[in-house]
Amino acid sequence: MKKFATPALAILALVAFGFSACTDNDPDPAPTDPRQIFAGIWSVTETETRLTYEVNIELDPLAQNGGVFIYNFANSGTSSVPAYAYVSGNTISLEVNQVIGDGWIINGSGTLSSSRITWPYTLNDGATLHYISAVFTRN
Repeated sequence: MKKFATPALAILALVAFGFSACTDNDPDPAPTDPRQIFAGIWSVTETETRLTYEVNIELDPLAQNGGVFIYNFANSGTSSVPAYAYVSGNTISLEVNQVIGDGWIINGSGTLSSSRITWPYTLNDGATLHYISAVFTRN
């Protein structure tokens, strides 16, 4: 019995050591919150208005629906009420007909590709409906 026990213990020890030496080869896993890829500070360039400014996209901590706040959307000012948007996959969509800035009504959605969001939107300032093409680039 002793002759059988020694090789069996040795094999068992090697198998156990082999499993403990395994490492996780999976690189950084995808964020568990899909909104995370949009969060942060972005530089914005608008084609029609020729404006360049920054926005800050923050996760809504109370949202169960993919909501985010966008501070300074449409260069409305950092003290203005932030725009609210919803994230679904690589798309971010403004809440429909929301009012920001000086009573501006905004609508539109953007698409994330790599580190850029291409975002056409409309802005109604009460006198004119502006069609704006914006490109957000991650800082």
